[in-house]
Amino acid sequence: MPVLPGAEPFRHDGGEIGVLLCHGFTGSPQSMRPWAEYLAARGLTVSLPLLPGHGTRWEDMQVTGWQDWYAEVDRALRELTARCSAVFVCGLSMGGALALRLAARHGDAVSGLVLVNPVNKVHGAAARVLPVVRHLVPTTKGLTGDIKKDGVLETGYAKVPLHAAYSLAAFLRTLDRELPQVTQPLLLLHSTEDHVVAPADSARILARVSSVDATEVLLEDSYHVATLDNDAERIFAESLAFVERLAPGAGVSGSDREGTASVG
Repeated sequence: MPVLPGAEPFRHDGGEIGVLLCHGFTGSPQSMRPWAEYLAARGLTVSLPLLPGHGTRWEDMQVTGWQDWYAEVDRALRELTARCSAVFVCGLSMGGALALRLAARHGDAVSGLVLVNPVNKVHGAAARVLPVVRHLVPTTKGLTGDIKKDGVLETGYAKVPLHAAYSLAAFLRTLDRELPQVTQPLLLLHSTEDHVVAPADSARILARVSSVDATEVLLEDSYHVATLDNDAERIFAESLAFVERLAPGAGVSGSDREGTASVG
């Protein structure tokens, strides 16, 4: 199936410091593209993959699961670590959960994490009924587009495939047990008003990880898709400062090189 306009993956070859960006559930790289381009313009090597089943039509996602999504970001991380001296992983929503598992599994290969409104759990009745309902109806109402800023749209699915949602819930339970294995420096930014992910998710992640260097930033002028919202520039700047603090000169060393950007 053709990829939705704007949902294409993004890659930029810059300096020796790499950044992997992971998009969210039923979303696409479009929600992370401005962030990726900001980091690329400052000399970093950037990878923003399209997760399997995403960015085309919801039926394609219905036959994928968390193992497929995780395998794609794992592959992208291995590509970056083969090229770069240090790699940071950033994630939005489910992308934040994928980033946490990469950190738990890959240890020192991940130099730091930047999470925006990361999800930790499927809450309420949805979690209880998913095992049965997914066999009765294929989809429910979509999650994309929770943006405060006027006129900004997110490219993603208008429906949530329930088999995929069931797999997401299983992944989050697995990840929750692995959170104590996360020791890397962590920057967690979350919106004070989020209609998709509960504030309790960020609090639990911060309480469960073993990171000594952990910073929490509140985003007061954005909803869930904060990377496209009013606080986007703050997210970009905070993430760059975080990377440069842990990898001094990261944004400078690559800025004098000729990088190449590509999609697809």
